[in-house]
This record gives sequence, C-alpha cells and structure tokens, in this order.
Amino acid sequence: MPAELGAYTGTFSGFGPHVVALGGGHGLYASLSALRMVTDRLTAVVTVADDGGSSGRLRRELGVLPPGDLRMALAALCGDDEWGSTWSEVVQHRFRSEGELHGHAVGNLLIVALWELLGDPVAGLDWVGRLLGAHGRVLPMASVPLDIVARVELDGVISIVRGQVACALTPGRVQAISLVPEDPPARPEAVEAVLDADWVVFGPGSWFTSVLPHLKVPELARALHATKAKRLVTLNLAPQPGETDDFSPQQHLEVLRQHAPDLSIDVVLADIGVVDDPGALEKAAGALGARLVMADVAAGDGSPKHDPRRLASVLDEIFLQKR
Repeated sequence: MPAELGAYTGTFSGFGPHVVALGGGHGLYASLSALRMVTDRLTAVVTVADDGGSSGRLRRELGVLPPGDLRMALAALCGDDEWGSTWSEVVQHRFRSEGELHGHAVGNLLIVALWELLGDPVAGLDWVGRLLGAHGRVLPMASVPLDIVARVELDGVISIVRGQVACALTPGRVQAISLVPEDPPARPEAVEAVLDADWVVFGPGSWFTSVLPHLKVPELARALHATKAKRLVTLNLAPQPGETDDFSPQQHLEVLRQHAPDLSIDVVLADIGVVDDPGALEKAAGALGARLVMADVAAGDGSPKHDPRRLASVLDEIFLQKR
C-alpha cells in the first residue's frame, strides 16, 4: 500500500541535502517555496522555452533567454524577512501603462540588464540572487532559447504545434513533445548540479511545457540518468486546461515514462485528496521503480495549489528516510 505522511509537527532538519528542482513557472515556484524550508543547498534548473508575454517580447527583441521562469524561481527563493519579501514583490511587479512597458516584469528587465552587462546568463542570475538574498541558485537548463514542438491529437487528427504558449493552449490532446533545436547545449552548471545532487525533484508544473522539456536536452538527460541522486516526482493537484485535460495522476507518470523509458524514479508524491484510484497510481509509480507516497499537501482553501509548509514537511520526512 502507498505510504501516507502526516502534517508538520516539529522543526525542519537543518542544513539538508543538496536538492535540484526541475521545472518552470508556477509549479517550480511552489516546489522551491517548500524546498527552501528544508535545505540550504538548493538549485533550480529552469526551462527556457517561454515565448509569451514579457519574456517572449524580450526574447524576440534582444535574442536572450526568456527570463520569466528564471525570475519566478528567484522570487520563490527569497526569504520571509522584510528584505526578501520586499524584493520578491519588486521583481514580480509588472508595469501597467498604455505604452511599450505595459506587462513587463521588473525582474525580467533587471535580469536582462545584467546579462547585457556581464555577458554571462549564469553570472547575471547569481548577481540577482545575491541582491534578493535568495536561498539557493537558479540556472537555465540550456544555453540557448528553445521552442517546444508538440504532437497533438484532436478528433482523430494529428497536428504539430510549435511554441510554449501554443502548446499550453492547444484544444487537442498533447501526445509528445520535442525541442527546437533538437540538440541544444545544456548549461554546464546545470549538468554539474544534477550530477552532484542528493535529490532531483521533478514537478509539479505544466507537464509538457515545464517538466518534460528537461528530458529532451540530451546532455542534461544523460546527467539525469547517470546521477546517483534519488529522484522524486511531485504530481500536480489538477489537470492543466489545454495541456493535460482529463489526465489522471497515473497518466502523468505514464507520459513521463514514454518520454524517458529508462529513467528510474525513487518516490512519487501525490496529494491524498486528488487520487481517485490509489491502486492504479501505485502501479504506475511501480513501473518507474518508485514507491508512492500520499499525503495532504494541498492548500487549505480548496484551490489547486500546494501549501508550502505542508509540502515542505512531507519532503523533509521523505529526505530523512532516504539518508
């Protein structure tokens, strides 16, 4: 039977393991908000395929990596003191105007400015992290901007959709994704972090556009297979409209296995309140080599969001069990 973990009742475990969290957007934000309570050795490896909004505009105009998901990861790593909470709000702030600045996030502009001054995306992100007092490091998964290409089925007809926004909003069912370019250069720092990690955490997040793309960067994928780290998958609390409509928790795992059939997983974490068929989910987890942990990690207001402290408590217990 799947294990069940309870609510947090004590203090967290101090310095903690070296954890690498993979993803992008709101899902990675949720993961990092919890993980920074568990460990001081935390690295986010972030997708760089966003082509919408402020990030898309900066990417098209300046040819830079899309900074939005990187910005959100840095904001998630800010502390809860006045300095951290203030800077988190500043970098997340978006201008509202009738002009060209409308919709741009302050943090996106700050990151891109440092990239232009320093000529190094990782150095620029490290500088922003120091300014924010971030509890961890943020790295792009690749050295160049990427496009996601999705194979989509709608009413029995297969079509190809290109671009993260288009893939996320497609009315059909995404079956598989690939990247353009097909063999993008991984960031060496991201590969090194994965190889040196104690734990690698996938999800939660947009499955096809934030989680699975890491497995399509060849050098990073090789590191994810070769690392001695334990691998954990945190499942979403609800399907994502336009991307994983009607997906069950076990279907998320089946898709992960299709994209990386040789990748073994150690733990699958699911919220106890959204699992209708624990047996089917446990079977899907077992096909990946994982044990299933079910726990109450959702926000108490009924929204499909993870509660940071609940999630942190369960992750901390899992990490302790494997040390």
